[in-house]
Amino acid sequence: MDWNCVSAEELSAALRAGAVTSVELTEEAITRIERYDEVINAICVPDFDRARDAARRADRARAGGEELPLLGIPVTVKESYDIAGLPTTWGMPQHADYVPAEDAVQVSRLKAAGAVVLGKTNVPLGLQDMQSYNEIYGITVNPWDHARTPGGSSGGSAAALACGFGALSIGSDIAGSLRTPAHFCGVYAHKPTLGLAATRGMVAPPGPALPVDLDLAVVGPMARTARDLTLLLEVMAGPDPLTHGVAYDVTLPPARHERLAEFRVLVLDDHPLIPTGSAVRAGVNRVADALVDGGAHVERYSPLLPDPAEAATVYTRLLFSGTVARFPVDTYEQLRNRAAGLSADDRGLDAARLRGMVSTHRDWIEANNRRELHRHGWRQLFAEFDVVVCPITPTPAFPHEHGPDLLQRRIDIDGVEYPYFDQLVWAGVATMPGLPATAIPAGRSPEGLPVGVQLIGPMFEDRTPLRLAELLEQKIGGFCEPRCSSSAPV
Repeated sequence: MDWNCVSAEELSAALRAGAVTSVELTEEAITRIERYDEVINAICVPDFDRARDAARRADRARAGGEELPLLGIPVTVKESYDIAGLPTTWGMPQHADYVPAEDAVQVSRLKAAGAVVLGKTNVPLGLQDMQSYNEIYGITVNPWDHARTPGGSSGGSAAALACGFGALSIGSDIAGSLRTPAHFCGVYAHKPTLGLAATRGMVAPPGPALPVDLDLAVVGPMARTARDLTLLLEVMAGPDPLTHGVAYDVTLPPARHERLAEFRVLVLDDHPLIPTGSAVRAGVNRVADALVDGGAHVERYSPLLPDPAEAATVYTRLLFSGTVARFPVDTYEQLRNRAAGLSADDRGLDAARLRGMVSTHRDWIEANNRRELHRHGWRQLFAEFDVVVCPITPTPAFPHEHGPDLLQRRIDIDGVEYPYFDQLVWAGVATMPGLPATAIPAGRSPEGLPVGVQLIGPMFEDRTPLRLAELLEQKIGGFCEPRCSSSAPV
């Protein structure tokens, strides 16, 4: 049996039954990586010797009667997480030799749950791209089409899962960095509610691993099945033991419903600031049809939806306000002069990006106040609906584009070009208000590329979109098997 294609849940059952050992699973995973990853380049920092040691310890623990949520399961970790003894570079050449002395809190939780860490997965420079390439580790390609990106910044993790390199992975998300790679590679990911999972040790080198409450950014699980997302989120959820964890733990409420017919769903496929490509629109409609067929209450419009154009502008300003903190003073002054020259009537996304990069603290507080109004609007919407279904990006995976000026890049949507960063507006729908969002496969494009959608749920009700993801997986299928078959995914 090819254990590399089996879910973490099924692997756990097989391990408990004695049908396989962790050592066997780990060796099969390493063999697969060594055979196929030269082309895909998903695993940028292998840690095979320590993985073998961890697998042997897992087998001894199980033989001694120990039971842990991920005991003996091979997993991967995004390069941006600190792992003691391995480099953490964020793809930045000046930090190629930086090696942290302790594990990130989420890596510690993986290990405490019994997981076997195979190594680290590739990322873009500074995690600031929707692709995954850098000067240190090179380019990660999409397993479905090597001329295209697997997404970013958790693209290495998504490509690894699509190729059967471990059953689970952990990534991060501030601009769709979990959801976009899942969408591009045909796997699952979950962006948790802001603050649900501790982020300490997911920090740019050589910064100290402090328990900082990040704005917008989260860490979260990636997998090949919806149920595995829930399994891994249970391990990851909870406050940092150095701060909020001193006072409280987390108990997530149950999903609002268990049956498809009980869900109330708002489906969106249009955004006022960017068109939705035909392949993605077809994926959204496929999910909508499955919901209707399953008896769910589906609407295509609600006056309760917070203004998506304003939401995108607020999100853009908040997102880009943190991008220039380490810019040289003269560069920052040039940006300020450009921003001062903007027309007061210019409410486009280019203007929002520029204004965000030179935001004062007063500006940030104003944007944050607008965010709180949107959060309240979402609370009102979720009194009438349980989940919102919408795109993750306007297109499936796009061809590699490595132009050095990201602001000058363009994204092709059904033959028409748009600014590269405009495609982030769909990621911002959930990110700006801090809502949980589950990325699920929703079919393939006419060219055979995976297409995903996101299921957005109420704040701290992460189990609700995750449960709907499980039901939709049963209804329309999930991860496409050919990329995780015994044939080469190349």
